[in-house]
Amino acid sequence: MVCARNELRNLTDLLPLLDSQTYPTFEVLVMDDRSTDGTQHFLENEISHLSRVRFIRIDKDYDHVTPKKYAVTIALKKALHPIVLLTDADCRPAGSDWLAGMVGQLNKPGADIVLGFSPYEHRPGLLNLLIRIETLFTAVQYVSLALAGRPYMGVGRNLMYRRQLFFDNRGFYSHMNVLGGDDDLFINEVATGRNTAVSLDPATFTWSQPKETWADWRMQKRRHLNVGKHYKTGHKVRLGLLTGSHVLTWWLGLIVGLTVLVSWQVGYPFTDSDQLLLETVGGLFALRLLTFWGIVGRISYRLAHTVHWAIIPLMDVTLAVYYVVMGLNTYINRRRKLYWR
Repeated sequence: MVCARNELRNLTDLLPLLDSQTYPTFEVLVMDDRSTDGTQHFLENEISHLSRVRFIRIDKDYDHVTPKKYAVTIALKKALHPIVLLTDADCRPAGSDWLAGMVGQLNKPGADIVLGFSPYEHRPGLLNLLIRIETLFTAVQYVSLALAGRPYMGVGRNLMYRRQLFFDNRGFYSHMNVLGGDDDLFINEVATGRNTAVSLDPATFTWSQPKETWADWRMQKRRHLNVGKHYKTGHKVRLGLLTGSHVLTWWLGLIVGLTVLVSWQVGYPFTDSDQLLLETVGGLFALRLLTFWGIVGRISYRLAHTVHWAIIPLMDVTLAVYYVVMGLNTYINRRRKLYWR
């Protein structure tokens, strides 16, 4: 299922890839949400050779629900099969076995949800590196917690669940007016350790096209952070502690480093207790960095090597700065209205 607005170029590339999946019985349902770029003409006149593709046109929006959630809800009502696999128009499946591989994860007893991974394509430039770093660490968090029996989110670029689960839990009722959250807020509400599976097979990944300007990326991140405040309290506390400890570790490391540097420059003599304190803090900092390096490096290798292992220490400090900057940016711009493209 693909919800799209003004995504003609992406749909032209994506739909043949979806239509050619090897799974025996499925449909490709495209929700054309008020597109003005020729998408409707394309879907009406140029996809007859794609036998599995059908589309529904949405011509208006409604005040009581955000456009994306309305499109998803209508799609789920009109879908022909009991299982839905969501992706975005700017994503590409890793291969023709993507659908079959994701469905295979539902063999877990009691599974109603499959969380997939959707890395971003490698492109030159600092922005692309930051996007891949942030995406990898987000995956480390939600995949690790899901495997530990505490799922809290999924990404709509690669997410599968049973239709009945949606209707049994009243769909998006509790957050219809929250922009975003058609993937992670819904999963945050309905996912449990028992009903959630995770797919780490690279054949089941979808590769996403990254934002190309800093402004577009900041807007995307603001939407994501805006949704996070609606998570369950326990999840917010757990993620807050993780983020806070991450930032605090680097602040402590910075303070220790500056203390040693300044003291050396002015010739300040360290007492034994000063030396012990600095060695303890420095040792804990180094231990945490090496542990982070080892764990995330191993996970990155498993997740299609999305970030080179040698970059992970840089990734660590970059994330610490990123959390502070994006948190302040979101707070300062909290009254500015957000839009779904």
